[in-house]
Amino acid sequence: MKRPKLTATERTELLGVQSLGKLLLRLSGPAITGMLVQSMYNLVDTIFVGKGVGTLALAALAVCFPIQMLLLGVGKTVGIGAASIISRKLGEGKDEEAGITAGGSFVLAAVLGFVISMSGLLFLDPVLRLFGAGEGILPYGRDYLSTVLLGGTFFSVSVCSNDIARSEGNARVAMISMFVGAGVNIVLDPVFIFLLDMGIQGAALATVIGQVSAFVWIMGYFFSGGRSYLRFDRRHLIPGSRQSWEILKIGSPAFSRIVGGSLMALVVNNSIMHYGLPMHLAVLGVANRMMTFAMMPVFGLVQGLQPIVGYNYGARAFGRVKKALRYAVISATALTGSYFLLFQLAPGFMLSLFSSDARLIEEGTGILRVLVMMMPLVGFQVIGAGVFQALGKAGKALVLSTSRQVLFLIPFALILPLVFASPLTGVWVAFPSADFLAAAVTAAFFFREVRNMRELAS
Repeated sequence: MKRPKLTATERTELLGVQSLGKLLLRLSGPAITGMLVQSMYNLVDTIFVGKGVGTLALAALAVCFPIQMLLLGVGKTVGIGAASIISRKLGEGKDEEAGITAGGSFVLAAVLGFVISMSGLLFLDPVLRLFGAGEGILPYGRDYLSTVLLGGTFFSVSVCSNDIARSEGNARVAMISMFVGAGVNIVLDPVFIFLLDMGIQGAALATVIGQVSAFVWIMGYFFSGGRSYLRFDRRHLIPGSRQSWEILKIGSPAFSRIVGGSLMALVVNNSIMHYGLPMHLAVLGVANRMMTFAMMPVFGLVQGLQPIVGYNYGARAFGRVKKALRYAVISATALTGSYFLLFQLAPGFMLSLFSSDARLIEEGTGILRVLVMMMPLVGFQVIGAGVFQALGKAGKALVLSTSRQVLFLIPFALILPLVFASPLTGVWVAFPSADFLAAAVTAAFFFREVRNMRELAS
């Protein structure tokens, strides 16, 4: 007999009563699946570009990637900030306020995404040069980024909307949205790159069409058929200044993490081009795509965890919060530990999936092993930052979100090349050094918060 579907109200109420293991799996499972699929199209882009266009095009993707991440950052900033508020409002029984927050967040994400996209198009060449594009890389970067930025507004809004769907306990909708975008992209990539011989610009066009498709689907969920628990009217679509500030304040750690990553890329890319070759930049670009894909289950775990933590913290069910945190930390550490083994044991094979350049594979093998040395600690660090976002403690979340890239990695990337006999080795060693120190800072904040919850519960 087929189990009847849960109503929107029942889905939300389960955040406070369902077995935590099952609840975390129910919320994070679709998020993990969807994010893996979404990230897969970045991998597919890289594979097709590497095999079909060449090493300089791979280096161009490395230059463009942190700029694209700014659009992701806008969507995550608004989405995570709004989701934290919505989960807590639902936990407090304030459904109308939750709906007002959700409606205003769509417009806020659209406005910010549009501003970043237009700014990038207006200053295209200076931005590409700033992130390390030399004369050989610049034409490829120009073709790719000028096209990708056309879909930036749609991308930011769909990313934000996915977080809001999760905040009401409907992670499956967010998963389907990501499936739609990634599926369209993956199908169109070989058509545009090979069949129509559009090269790197074809990869960018496939990405834009996929992003628009995901946007159309998720907007249909919220604004047609009453499938969402949240309710909107036209006044909900005009964000107030206080509401916008609260959303941005809570979501700012997500943006800070991504901006920090972009600043880190600026420093690292230019260091690599100063001490090395475009091939080394291509290696870093491929490594970043692989590690980003590998980390998607951890990010999905965080997205499943956040509504649980936010709802139960709002309901003062601190015992459930602590138990959920324990499940999440163990799961994240197991995941990142397994990735560490994979990248240590088969780095050459992994790189060969993206390029046929023998020198890139040979030099990249050692580089990849160094980059992932502290990867088992990264999962815990991501969980820690996500927890403070869910609790609405923006200051602590901001410190944890920026510690790896800004506080540690950027200084190390500037200093260590001066210490090592091979400056490039210093650049690579900066990554695991930053991972270790960021995890140590996270541990100090995290366990203090757990003690505070224990005292509140007593």
